[in-house]
Formats: sequence, structure tokens, C-alpha cells
Amino acid sequence: MNFPALRADGISKRFDATVALDNVDFEVRPGEIHAVVGENGAGKSTLIRILGGAHRPDRGSISVAGTRRHFASPRDAIAAGIVTIPQELRLVPALSVAENMALGDLPVRRMGPFAVIDRRSMREEARSVLALLDFEADPDRRVASLSFAERQLVAIAKGLRRDCRVFILDEPTAALEKREVERLFAVLARMQARATAIVYITHRLDEVVAIADRCTVLRDGRVAAVSTRGAFSVADLIGAMTGGVAEPAPSASAARGEVLLSARPDGATAVALRAGEVVGLAGLLGSGTERMLRRLFGADEPTLVTVGGRGRRLQHPADAVAAGIGMVPGERGLGLVLDQSVRDNILLPNLDVISRFGWLDRSAGDPMVAALMELVDIRPRQPRLKARALSGGNQQKVILAKWLARGIAVLLLDDPTQGIDVAAKAQIHALICDLAARNRAALIKSSDVGELALLCTSVLAVRRDRIIASLDRAHGIDESSLQAAIGG
Repeated sequence: MNFPALRADGISKRFDATVALDNVDFEVRPGEIHAVVGENGAGKSTLIRILGGAHRPDRGSISVAGTRRHFASPRDAIAAGIVTIPQELRLVPALSVAENMALGDLPVRRMGPFAVIDRRSMREEARSVLALLDFEADPDRRVASLSFAERQLVAIAKGLRRDCRVFILDEPTAALEKREVERLFAVLARMQARATAIVYITHRLDEVVAIADRCTVLRDGRVAAVSTRGAFSVADLIGAMTGGVAEPAPSASAARGEVLLSARPDGATAVALRAGEVVGLAGLLGSGTERMLRRLFGADEPTLVTVGGRGRRLQHPADAVAAGIGMVPGERGLGLVLDQSVRDNILLPNLDVISRFGWLDRSAGDPMVAALMELVDIRPRQPRLKARALSGGNQQKVILAKWLARGIAVLLLDDPTQGIDVAAKAQIHALICDLAARNRAALIKSSDVGELALLCTSVLAVRRDRIIASLDRAHGIDESSLQAAIGG
């Protein structure tokens, strides 16, 4: 084929006063992995939404295999052979693997005047497509029982079943551990061999260097650079993204004060979080680290904790907030009301602070919101913009801002820099360290052991819902020791 699998020419898109994309050209060829990188707010999300049919460009054109196309919806893009695999996979947990793969295009057979789902054909198709990905899954298995990595393969297989030739992968490795990342890369290599074109969106720049045939860097809605394999390094990409090199975040202070929170998050091991500490939770997918955070926030079964020397029973997140505990969840949609403004999201857990005699003083919240948007660098500085309109990194900053406004004593964080660019990641690290410096404590679960080694005063290793080791900065914390402790 002489034409690119997918090409965009002169794409521009504006949201109110914000220019998201300005005259962007982009293409991906059959059998090519073309990475797109940039800081949060650079225009990556807008570009892939336009390519995937979720947004319409204000100006510019899209061509598929040399034919100009107009997408009114993602369904139109899929019909043209373009499928987007988002960070939050659009699968139905209660349905089987085969049912999810066939959803929207169910095979049927006729029985006289009636049409019924051809389940035998559906299962056979599922097995055949999954075999292309070297994934031997029972087609009748419920998607809810699969790991995230396995659900991701089901989503990819669903696109292959529909004969899609262009795959847009949005942060595909953000929630994967090392072995699952390697497995995904092997899958991508097989897809390349079948002349499938892959648009790869990621903040993990080492992955771009390792697997991308080409890389486009976006900055402020424009193309800052386009490079081919071998012509760029991680440092080159950071420089093109930011105009400079982001400094590594400072590690948390080793100074420790009074115990702010003590509990048994695994039901057995006593854990104490002290003022000035950033404690890490490290474990492979399914190890139980996320469940521990949820228990400490009262989001699962009732949990007994001691906060500031006082015993508490957390039966609901509201109990945790009242006790001075905040949480940044792994899924940003769980920490925000996406159709409400940035201002309202920041003020939501702080309504008592801006109330006077039972009445909300709306004007009292505005200076607080303005100061916090400046502090955590939420872009654009538009407090009345809906949270849904922000990039992922800026949404994460809004969640942090609402807890900083609350003045909580203990902050629980579930992969807080997942899908965050290098500059925003350094900012969030600095905010966490600043929280500890102000005699607060943070408990951070991260799939990036390098992040934990850099940031934490101590790290708890978790396997099968149990804390099996504790590593302290005083005795050295590094990636290899953490990988060994968690079994990676």
C-alpha cells in the first residue's frame, strides 16, 4: 500500500478560548508503531479523539488508506477500520469474553422467521482471534474475572475481529507490571507483522525509544518534532516536550514525627504512618495493594483505625474524610464529578469551610480555588471549566487540590502519576513531598517501583493481600530490592 493507513492534515480544534490543536499533521503507516507524546494539555487526547471519531475538527481533513473520511461518531471510525483502546476499557464485566468481542456485531442464524444469536459461531470466532494474540482464554469466561492485562487483550481482539487496521492505544501499559508489558509488546509485534498500524500514546518515554518506529511530539497544540527510530532518546523527547529537562523530584524527608494513622490494612500487620512520612505500597497486579487503600478510606468492609490517638471505625468514605483522611483513586472518574466545574470539584469536600451559619458563602470559595489552581498548576486557569474538559494530568491535580484545601492529615494515593507527563509528574512528586514537610503523611501505591524508590521513606511489599516485608530508606531502597520483595 502506497498510502498511509491513517492521515490527518491541518487539524485544528478549539474549546471556547482554549486552542487544543493548531494545524497538526499526523500519519501512521501499515505495520508501523507511531508514538505520540507531550505534556498534559499538549493536545494528545484531542488528537486521538478526533482520529477515533469522538470529536470533529474545526479545520483539517482525515484520510484512511488514501480515501478522505468524515467521522460523526466512534462508530464511523470503527466502520472505517480505526479502533481506540482507551485507558478505561469499554467492556461489560458481567458478559463473557466472546460476548464482549461480538457486542454490536452479534452473529445470528435463522430459525424460520426467527433470528437467534449463533453462540457456537461466536465462541469459534473468539478463539480464532484470540489465538492471533497468543491468548488462550475460555470464550465463556466472564470478563469480570480477568486481570486488567487480559481485559486489554480482549479489547484488542474485539477490534481485530472487526478487521480494524488502525489501533489507537491510549496509555496501554499504565496499569501493567513488567511481565505484562513485555507480553503486550510481543502482541504489538505480531500485529505489526499483520500490517496493522498502531498509534501509541504514552508518558513512559523509555517505551517510546524501545518500540516506536516514529514519534511525534506535541507542545501547546502544535507539532514540536517528528523523529524516526534511532534519532531520539528519552532526553531528546523531554527537551522537545518541555523546552528543557525536568528535574527529578526530591525524595521525602526522613524526619518523622507523631503517629497520625495506625491500622492493620491487611488484617494482620500493624502499620503506623507518622508525620513527615511518605510510605509506599508495592505489589504486582492483584497483590491487594489497592484493596488496602480502599479499606483505609472506608470504601470496602468496615475498618478500625487510630487517627491522632483516637480509635475510629471507618464504615464509609465520609467517616475517613471526617477523620482527616483523603484519597486520590486510581480511576480519576471516581475522584471527580466530571460534569461539574473545577471550582465545584475543589470545593465539594470543603463546603463546611465556606459555610456561614448553615448557608454557603460562594464568594468565600473563589480565592481558595484561585490559590490552589496556581499552587498545583491546573491548566487552563478557568475555574468554571468542566472537569471533563481537562487533560488527565490536570484532572489529577484537581483531585489533589481538593484535599489540600481540606487540610487532611493523611493522604492515600493510588498510582497518582499514572498517565502523567514528566513535568506534571515532577510537580505531583513535589506536592507530595511538600505535604510531608508540613507534618502530614502520605501512603502511595504505585506500579512504578522506581517512583517508590525515589519518593518514599519506607515501602511495604505486598503479596496475596498480606504485607510480607518492609524496606526502609535508612537501609537502602532501590528498584532491584523492591522487585525482589514483591516477586517481580
